Amino acid sequence: MTLDASGVWVADSRRTLLEPTTVGLAAGDIVVVYGDPGHRHPLLALALGGRFVLGGGEVLADGDARPQTLHRKVALVDVPGVSDPDDVAPLTTVVAEELAMAGRPARKRHVEDWLTAHGLWVHREARMEDLPAGARTLALARLAAQRPGVEFLVLALPERWGVDPEGWLATAQGLADEGYGVLATTSVGVARHVEQQAPEETTGIRVVPFGNAAFSAEDEETT
Repeated sequence: MTLDASGVWVADSRRTLLEPTTVGLAAGDIVVVYGDPGHRHPLLALALGGRFVLGGGEVLADGDARPQTLHRKVALVDVPGVSDPDDVAPLTTVVAEELAMAGRPARKRHVEDWLTAHGLWVHREARMEDLPAGARTLALARLAAQRPGVEFLVLALPERWGVDPEGWLATAQGLADEGYGVLATTSVGVARHVEQQAPEETTGIRVVPFGNAAFSAEDEETT
């Protein structure tokens, strides 16, 4: 299972919003793509999930570029303005909705069982905006992973709820150990922390910057 983005970029009529970026992700991988906060974080997530028309480049999931394939195999986790839940929504409501969307039983006892199984029972009365950063990522990533057909998870700026790299890295490592590919976009500082700390805590992790590719000659002719 592989997810490959080759020189993907996005621009509006005035400027480039996402510089050409190349990144690859395989089953069991954790990849961090870093850069200053801004448009590039949600745009890369949308590109990887096949939910955005690219200015150039290509995204392939297991060699397939069709948007419907990317939609099925790539889950966007807590992406601002795209897949982030309502701040005031209770955690139990979000869990029930996600269980139902995944075709699973979603009655009160099923929600309680899910929270207990994932160590989130203590937060059962919390609203999403009140969850600790690590618990929020754990809940939303685990809920996304249970959707049918999902092979890859993309997290956008998980530190925006509190700089807790160890929290979301633990979730990412657990999912990678189960065979999912996990990509997170982060700020430069968090990426540097991951580079320093991850070798002892995680396996198969790579750190790459936004804008690490060049515009192709064909792309330049059309801009």
